[in-house]
Amino acid sequence: MRALHWDIFCHVIDNFGDIGVTWRLARQLVAEHGLRVRLWVDDLESFRRIAPDLDPAADTQTLREVEIRCWRHDIFDANVEPADVVIEAFGCTLPEAYVERMAARPVRPVWVNLEYLSAEAWVPEHHRLPSPHPRLPLTRYFFFPGFGAGTGGLLRDRDLIRKRDAFQRDLQAQRDFWRRFGLAPAAEIEEMRISLFSYENPELDGLLAAWADGEVPVRCLVPEGRVVEQVAAFFQAPPPAAGATLARGRLIVQIIPFTDQDDYDRLLWACDLNFVRGEDSFVRAQWAARPLVWHIYPQKENAHFVKLEAFLAVYGEQLPATAARALESFWRAWNGAPDGGPEGESGWKARWEAFSRERPAFEAHARSWAKRLGRGPDLAAQLVEFVSQPQSGTMPPFPRSAPS
Repeated sequence: MRALHWDIFCHVIDNFGDIGVTWRLARQLVAEHGLRVRLWVDDLESFRRIAPDLDPAADTQTLREVEIRCWRHDIFDANVEPADVVIEAFGCTLPEAYVERMAARPVRPVWVNLEYLSAEAWVPEHHRLPSPHPRLPLTRYFFFPGFGAGTGGLLRDRDLIRKRDAFQRDLQAQRDFWRRFGLAPAAEIEEMRISLFSYENPELDGLLAAWADGEVPVRCLVPEGRVVEQVAAFFQAPPPAAGATLARGRLIVQIIPFTDQDDYDRLLWACDLNFVRGEDSFVRAQWAARPLVWHIYPQKENAHFVKLEAFLAVYGEQLPATAARALESFWRAWNGAPDGGPEGESGWKARWEAFSRERPAFEAHARSWAKRLGRGPDLAAQLVEFVSQPQSGTMPPFPRSAPS
């Protein structure tokens, strides 16, 4: 019998990565698979930044046909009836009262821990394997997104590629998009457009200086958020509001309003280069078929560097050798990796010049990479298929670099 009711639990850690993934998943399960979805979120204020119609004061509401519940850990209702499928996003730890009720159901729910995305070699071995509860008659299955066979794939809504291609072919749609920021298309004013969605980063000043001193005019679009204060400090200016611009040399930084997910997709599609962070924007930048630079979420004991190298190996496999070296050097330096190369403004100037020379190769590769990813089934479809017939097996221990 098909499981029609799903619960998804999300504990917001990285402001927008965790809720970004779970909100996309919930919407897709409703819109494309006809499921009833209840999304439990413990930080509705952060959620509202990507879903402006959300009421952060409401305990229960419906948005885009998804029921949204405020998850208050200290007063969780023990009488809530668990759904047919329970998604524990990123190991967020379900309320104990809810787990007890899962075990008490005549037909126990399929319990899935949706894990963090990684390109590491051990992921296919752990994907879909079970972990029995130590006390209750429940089994939790680990489900890993990924980039190839033997993984859960990536979130990709059904019309995403069609909408992207239509936008990137439609010059008028692009003009209309840029007009909202008071801009003409980049090609008409001969500047490079770069979106910058980043954590605070000690390497930012060196990169901004390289753009300011470079040969090509750069307009950097920065959504309101964590990094704006650091950008302003580079220009020795107070933190600007949305709509403000800061200029130095050949660089213009423009602060733009934080937007919903659909408009953020358009920003990624429209820019020449996208700096992204965490997981949700990282995946959407790959679907944008544009060159990208990833700021990975830092982990204890520098485990994130292992994840960074694993993705670089997969992503750069089909790049020409010189382009692959430029990409690796740039990404490592941006993430503060131990072997990131020369530091300071002079190091960033040389690194940016080397990266810029490979722009045609990066553009061609971004298109072919997105096409390659698009050949496989998407994450939501694989989850729906999986819960209809759970797998069996024994859960091997995670490597040290596994997400916690």
